[in-house]
Amino acid sequence: MWLRHDRLGIPMVPENDAPIWLVEARIDFVALSEETLASLSLPDQPPGYDIISEQAASPGYGFSRVSDTGHPRGEWSKREATGPQTLYYKAQFAPNGNRSSRRDKAGDPPSDPKRIIWEEPQATAAADLLDTATRRSSTPASLTRELIKAVQSPNDQNAALLLDQHSSQKLVVRLLNQSDVPARLAMGLKLEDARRNQSLQPLVDVYFDGAWHLYDLERSDQMGITPHTLIWHRASGPVLEVMGGQNSQVRFSMMRQSIPALDLAQNQVSTDQPMGYISLYQLPIEEQGMLKLLLLLPVGALVVAFMRIVIGIHTSGTFMPVLIALAFIQTTLLPGLTAFLTIVGLGLLLRGYLSRLDLLLVARIAAMIVLVVLLTALLSVFGHEMGLDLGMTITFFPMIIIAWTIERMSVIWEEEGPREVAIQGGGSLFVAIAAYGLMQWPAVQHLTFNFPEVHLIILALILLVGQYTGYKLSELYRFRSMAEYD
Repeated sequence: MWLRHDRLGIPMVPENDAPIWLVEARIDFVALSEETLASLSLPDQPPGYDIISEQAASPGYGFSRVSDTGHPRGEWSKREATGPQTLYYKAQFAPNGNRSSRRDKAGDPPSDPKRIIWEEPQATAAADLLDTATRRSSTPASLTRELIKAVQSPNDQNAALLLDQHSSQKLVVRLLNQSDVPARLAMGLKLEDARRNQSLQPLVDVYFDGAWHLYDLERSDQMGITPHTLIWHRASGPVLEVMGGQNSQVRFSMMRQSIPALDLAQNQVSTDQPMGYISLYQLPIEEQGMLKLLLLLPVGALVVAFMRIVIGIHTSGTFMPVLIALAFIQTTLLPGLTAFLTIVGLGLLLRGYLSRLDLLLVARIAAMIVLVVLLTALLSVFGHEMGLDLGMTITFFPMIIIAWTIERMSVIWEEEGPREVAIQGGGSLFVAIAAYGLMQWPAVQHLTFNFPEVHLIILALILLVGQYTGYKLSELYRFRSMAEYD
């Protein structure tokens, strides 16, 4: 750890520096044994962000950054390629706080707005919808807001008819072009830490007052774009084009880091120091995001070992609290706790019914897995209707482990009573919350990812705790009457 800090300059503690976003685009397609050319639209001065660095990595391909149409594109070329192909583009973005005043580099509007052709009855519905929005507006900006309100209104029959054939973003663009207001579709990427396999989200780009203005239909105020949105594509034409291939797709991975660590990561590829070649920063962003979470597991394991061996807290299973704590990190504490208690509570009720069927153990566990999956789906729908993001919360819980936990708690209920179930279940949640509190501490997350050697210290502490043979703190309380007698 000291060598990594001293020679590579990685700070020992997280600093209050401006964040940097690492974004990686992964292109997958199947080549057809002929000349191959893949072209990906690249971000160009996205609002609110500065591009710090960019690079492309694809063995056997030539890469060029071109801007023939005024907007940059990355082109990968190869004389002959066969079978599945994977191309990578990686860039670093630093927030600059200049989200509202940044213009598209090609600020001129289209010379001739696109002619919009509708078929009946869509033509009548579009004319009525546009006429109503025009009467309620006086400028292109207010017209855009009125059209967004109309499209998002659940009671507008004209909008409902048009939405059967077009997405809400494309419909707003077509209606604006019909009213001679230049508009187009843009594509943005929602930045979230340690996320993988993300796709671009459509946005509405409208030209008025001498500049292009973005609208995100997910915002309730119809003003601008949501925070942490990186504008990736802001031009006519597709985001990805592949010649000589089929089944092409582009996926995005991202990670949020601090400036000192990422400045170091930028120089590690070309450094001659041996320490630079054993860093996690050389891995793809997708793998870094996964390892960032996995490297927190030993911290949770240390908490569980200390709580069970030294404190004497009973838990349902040995390392189930670690998995629960990891899920809490993904979902925050209260939503994750709500989902866990709901699934386990309903699962115990259903397990009571299964006990009457006299099933064998394997069949009973298999049935519980099916019931847990169904409960997950129902809770996801219920959470969506209530405006709660519970569906995402539950998917991080290992289904089989939850099913086995419900089975174990049910057996304990039958053999030792509900009191023991409450003790072990409450103990598991207490330990999970304690592990969550330590694992989500920024200093711990910084050390475990930037200094993987810290896990040797964690291992030493676990070995030390494992050799403790004295009284547990809970036993001291249990035998307090003997001390009073002496």
